Amino acid sequence: MILLIRKRQMIFILLFCVFLAGLAAVLWHGNAAYTAVFAARDGVPVTVVIDPGHGGEDGGAVSSGGVAESRINLAIALRVNDLMRFSGQRTVMTRSEEISIHTEGDTMRARKVSDIHHRVDIVNSTENAVLVSIHQNSLPSSPVTHGAQAFWNQQEGAEELAVSVQEALNSAINTEKAKVPKRIPSTIYLMKHVTAPSVLVECGFLSNTEETRLLQEPSHQLRLAAAITAGCLACGAGEEGS
Repeated sequence: MILLIRKRQMIFILLFCVFLAGLAAVLWHGNAAYTAVFAARDGVPVTVVIDPGHGGEDGGAVSSGGVAESRINLAIALRVNDLMRFSGQRTVMTRSEEISIHTEGDTMRARKVSDIHHRVDIVNSTENAVLVSIHQNSLPSSPVTHGAQAFWNQQEGAEELAVSVQEALNSAINTEKAKVPKRIPSTIYLMKHVTAPSVLVECGFLSNTEETRLLQEPSHQLRLAAAITAGCLACGAGEEGS
């Protein structure tokens, strides 16, 4: 049993090192020096708020085989948090367990409203925050559609962040066909109401059988996390300090 645990730990460490090497390569390409993602403001360094979408009874999108996005969101977000912290970034997670973060509500709808309001409060109460929200997509009408895509909100700097994240995703994930980052619709409550520059990453499509399989694999989750982190840090490397 001990040998089995150690073997698993070693595999994860080796895999982690491989993707750290890939992360370093993305950061080094086109940048003469590394700086933190976005600039400190009034002496306050950036805190990256990492938001695994949904959670608990709110599973989010669900594949035809019953795979819910919330657990995949959490797995990827935890790896993003690990990589960000390893790179020296301050981070806050809206949730680190497979739970809803509502504080009230007698119905599921009311609890979902409480949950999303709480997420907004976490972001808006964090000084000099940058939000990275992790989700999975679904388009049952087109089961062949696949790939990861970044969306940005209306705050200054968000579009540049999304472009940088998308470039990393296209290099690491969307190798067959690149996707274009887009502005998030105003109907998405979280992205509309937070005051921080924000990017929402749809990591893949649960309506695509093959991508659903990939999204459940720890190696693919780590690849996604490394690309998202690299995109954030590469964007920061283009910022001027203040």
